[in-house]
Amino acid sequence: MSRSEFDIIKNFFANCPAAFPSEHVKLGIGDDAAQFTLPHSSVELRFNVSMDTLAADVHFPADANPGLIANRALAVNLSDLAAMGATPLGFTLGLTLPRSDDLWLQQFADGLTALATKHHCPLVGGNLSRGPLHIAVQVHGSTQGEGIQRNGAAVGDIVVVSGVLGDAVAALASFALPTHLDTLLEFDLGSLNDEDRTYLQRAYYDPEPRVELGQACAGRVSAGIDVSDGLLADLGHICAASGVGAVLELQRLPISSVLNKMLATKKAQLAALLGGDDYELCFTLAPDRLAEAQAIAAELGVPLTQVGVIEQGSGVRCTGEDGETVAIPRSAYQHFHQE
Repeated sequence: MSRSEFDIIKNFFANCPAAFPSEHVKLGIGDDAAQFTLPHSSVELRFNVSMDTLAADVHFPADANPGLIANRALAVNLSDLAAMGATPLGFTLGLTLPRSDDLWLQQFADGLTALATKHHCPLVGGNLSRGPLHIAVQVHGSTQGEGIQRNGAAVGDIVVVSGVLGDAVAALASFALPTHLDTLLEFDLGSLNDEDRTYLQRAYYDPEPRVELGQACAGRVSAGIDVSDGLLADLGHICAASGVGAVLELQRLPISSVLNKMLATKKAQLAALLGGDDYELCFTLAPDRLAEAQAIAAELGVPLTQVGVIEQGSGVRCTGEDGETVAIPRSAYQHFHQE
C-alpha cells in the first residue's frame, strides 16, 4: 500500500505510545518544532542535545527485527544523556525508508515505546523520507549545571566502568556479520549455546542506558563518557579533554562469561578494550569517592569496576598482571579511515 509521509507519521508515530504526554513537552508532533519547558530551580539548568545515526548493514542487518532496531537506536542516544548525568526530556526521529511497509512500521514504532516510557522520554517529532534505510535519533535532556563532562579528570583519580565490556562486538560475530576486529580476533562460535546467543542478541540490540547511574553520580565524579567506540578510545577522549594520561589494568576489565567462552583471556581483553557499542559508562573520580559511587551503583543493581587510574602525561596505556606496559595492536572502530 502506498502512503504519503504525512499518513505514515499520523498512523504510526503521532499517536503511538512512544509519543506519550509529558510535563516537559508543551508542543510535540505536528508543528515545525517541538517545545520544552524546563522546571524552575535555584541552580542553573542546561539543555542537553545529542544525536546518532544508524545505517542498515553498517550498524545493524537490514533484515533485523524492526522492534529491536528501534530499541537500539533510542538506547544508544539515551546513553549519551546518561554520560552527561542528564534527565531525558524527549526525542526526535529522522527515518529514511526504502518503501512503506505497515507491518515493519508498526513493529518499529512498538520498539520505541518500552524504552521511551521507562526513561520518561517521549517522541516529540522528526522527519520521514524515502531512500536507503537510515535511522537518526536526537535526544534532549537537562542537567543541573554542567552535569558530567569529559574535561574534569585529575591526576590520581580512579577510572571505573559500569557493567561488562566486549559483548557487542562478540554479538556481531555471532550474527555472522563482519567486525572491525576480524583480523585480530577469531571468535569460537561453536562454544555458544542457545542461551548464549540470546544473551548476545540482547547485549547488542537492547543495551541498558545507565541513565539513573549517570544522574546519581553527577557531582560525585570528575569526568565521564559512554563506551561507544571502545574503552581505550573513549577513555582517551577523557584524557585529551582533561590534559592527562591514564593507565588501564587489563586483568581488571569486566568481561562476561560468554565472552570468555568465545575468546582466550588476552583476546577477550582486546575485545573489551576495542570492541565498542557496549554503551556502559566510564567515570573518573577521586579515590575517596570510590566507595560512595560503588554503593550507588550497587543500589541500582549495576556493577561498577575499578579498571585504572589517571596519571600525568597523555593518552592511555595498558598494563598486564606484571605491571608492564602491553602494546595494543590496533585502535577502536572508526567510521572513516584510510586504507
